[in-house]
Amino acid sequence: MNKRRRPLNYFRIFILLGAIAFVMYFGVVVGPSVQSSFLPTPTPTRSPESYVSEAGQFFQQGKLTQAIQSYELAIRALPNDASIYISLARTQVWAGKYKEAQTSAENALLLNPNNSTAHAVRGWALEAQKDYLAAETAIKRALEIDPNNALAHSYYAELIADEYIDGKGPFDALTQMSEESKVALTLAPGLFEAHRARGYVFEATGNYEEAIREYEAAVAIDKNIADVFVSLGRNYRALGVYDKAVNALTIANQLNPTDPTPLLYISRVYATVGEYAKAEQYAQQAVKTNPSDPTLRGNLGVMYYRNFKWPAASTELGLVVKGGKDADGVEVQSIELAANAARIDEYYFTYGLVLVRLNQCGDALPLFQKLLSISTNDEIAVYNANEGIRLCTEAAAGTPTPGKGTPVATPGKGTIVPTPGKGTPGAAAPVATAKAPILTPTP
Repeated sequence: MNKRRRPLNYFRIFILLGAIAFVMYFGVVVGPSVQSSFLPTPTPTRSPESYVSEAGQFFQQGKLTQAIQSYELAIRALPNDASIYISLARTQVWAGKYKEAQTSAENALLLNPNNSTAHAVRGWALEAQKDYLAAETAIKRALEIDPNNALAHSYYAELIADEYIDGKGPFDALTQMSEESKVALTLAPGLFEAHRARGYVFEATGNYEEAIREYEAAVAIDKNIADVFVSLGRNYRALGVYDKAVNALTIANQLNPTDPTPLLYISRVYATVGEYAKAEQYAQQAVKTNPSDPTLRGNLGVMYYRNFKWPAASTELGLVVKGGKDADGVEVQSIELAANAARIDEYYFTYGLVLVRLNQCGDALPLFQKLLSISTNDEIAVYNANEGIRLCTEAAAGTPTPGKGTPVATPGKGTIVPTPGKGTPGAAAPVATAKAPILTPTP
């Protein structure tokens, strides 16, 4: 009747105690550190204000692309704050994104139709796109809402200056743009845009020393805006202070390497002093930055011409005059010849002279005749067109021409003859294409 007891299995007892110990260790030590796959993972969230602050810091450092990205993140987090759209729009204008800036300002106006600064920035973006009528309407609306908006007065001064430069301004444009820039400075003497606008007015009227003083005042307020260094470069070049011009334009290129404008202007500075090899190098860099821009192509073609590289010059200038695709398949739109457009005239008659050098007078003569019918007020264009026609006529008659068909610049015609030691070969000199032109200021 009595059940016989089994002897204790110490091995099983040892295994059981080990399993119990493992479970206790896992529950106390390992378990709390392991996240369940069924629980949401906690993620840190940022406030919209932190994005705005970050964007402001990027802007102060001249990092416009990063500033734009931070403002866009702030808008995603706080889509109903008009002030963020306005800050984004202002940054986009400085970055050259004019259409995007217009949209951002209009988004701000959807949230607050009576925001004076939003109307002003929208007008600034429109003015940068050469839509002067719409820009004036927007800026005037800003001033109706707030007559003491210094930013709006600054933009209005720039708008009138641009209209004056393009020959489209009111009859009293000089007085108006001067008064608007003065009002802006009176209302906000520490405003970057106010000093920039005042400098722009001086530049438009040829007062380059005064313009430089105002641009330098703007730099003292904010030294990380590439645009103002481009302006300084233009004005130093106009005064013949070429080392300072190159220095200012180099800073502009460092601050905004995606903008080919500083490289274009540096190329022109070196061409002005006859250093055509350097001028060609910077022209090439500018084209690499934006290969579809016909203006950059035209400038490079001119520099090739001055360095006696006829086939290369023909290729680049042919894209400007006729349009087409380059060797990499990049589409380049042609630029139509127009009255009172000296730089475009330069591309056309230089292309004609290149064709003369390549014995293609059949293609060159129509260009010269077109220049004589349209560019009647451009003394340099008329001179070179007539020289080109003369050379083609002599070539057709079998008359030998000095310099193998290259027009020779003559005193009083505003032309510059490259000389040995100035970055050009010592062979026949090509006709230079302008009398040290001052590039038209751009916003």
